[in-house]
Amino acid sequence: MHRILTPLTSAVTYSRWLHMFIPAAAASLWFFISDQLWMPLLFAVPVGLIPAMRLEEGLQAQLLLTPSERGQPDASIAAASSASWSDRWRTVLWLEVRLLISAAAIMALWLPVASVELVLSATGRPPGGLVEGLSPHWWNALLAPLPIVPLLALVVLGGRLSTAAARWLLGPSPTDRVSVLEELTEQLLERNRMARELHDSIGHALTVAVVQAGAARTANDPAFTERALTAIEETGRDALEDLERVLRVLRESGTPVSRRPTLGEAQRLLDSARSSGAKVDARVSGDLGLVPAPVSREGYRILQESLTNVLRHAGPVPIRVSITVADGRLELEVINPLSGAAGLPGSGSGLRGMRERAALLGGKARMESREGEWQVRVGLPLDGIRWSDAIHRSSGR
Repeated sequence: MHRILTPLTSAVTYSRWLHMFIPAAAASLWFFISDQLWMPLLFAVPVGLIPAMRLEEGLQAQLLLTPSERGQPDASIAAASSASWSDRWRTVLWLEVRLLISAAAIMALWLPVASVELVLSATGRPPGGLVEGLSPHWWNALLAPLPIVPLLALVVLGGRLSTAAARWLLGPSPTDRVSVLEELTEQLLERNRMARELHDSIGHALTVAVVQAGAARTANDPAFTERALTAIEETGRDALEDLERVLRVLRESGTPVSRRPTLGEAQRLLDSARSSGAKVDARVSGDLGLVPAPVSREGYRILQESLTNVLRHAGPVPIRVSITVADGRLELEVINPLSGAAGLPGSGSGLRGMRERAALLGGKARMESREGEWQVRVGLPLDGIRWSDAIHRSSGR
């Protein structure tokens, strides 16, 4: 009994009832002009072919058929103008179904009238309407509630039928669903990219700060301490800029973000590692200007994460860095000696992030321990922009 009565206490049941009567109000105007009841069905065809009609019907269905308590529209019903002939004909069919359900709702209004006639017949008045021909008697008043039962059932079932039809006929088309899926996938990729950038940038800054602070504390040299504090300040300032840029993207998705660093600024990373006490031997071969911007940006982040791993796990040890641009590829190498078990970088999110960056550009990243050294080798095709642009096109860079 509780399951039967629950829909009658829900506000959406009566908003759906109102939705059923809205086209009835428009159709009733025609009935004053002509008794051709099929004419509204015919008139719905050209009206449904108007692209804006789908938008109007979608908004109305979201508001009355599937109202959301949280203020978010029901994604199963699209609120957009018709973009194809398939959308137009689906809108036409929806209008036809809605008119038929509305006609049933109008006919159901005779049920309350029947209840009133039954009550009046208890006073000796001959009943009319749906109960015409029934003999007047006092016990007819006991039958008065009965017509209300099918009326309430029609209100609930009609509302559910309208909602199901709206989701079927006004719902997103297969093309719309693919577009939504692509948009969601792009958003997830962008979030993952920003998470990797924060990890690389903030992780690098904190690692440099820790190494510099530790070295300054043990050096007992005012000049070295001054250089260490300067390096911490510069690295921290760069990290704050990266953090502000990412937060700006999260706060205002439509705001273009500031320029991300590229391999042309790799010297900044090398100087930061040197200021941390590491001896860096860097070789650059080829023209970095030939590297497409997306590849150069990801290469910068890979180099940053590689140097961060060295400082974090092995300390200020000698580092060999090689950046080569040749034969349509960008090759990065970062090699450092292992300093015991502590020098093993492990397999955390930093290494996984480097592999993901390389894979997104159609390249490969290999990290391994060999002959007492930790070696990072990354190869990126310069035409990786074909993949990168698809991922970064919403970021405005």
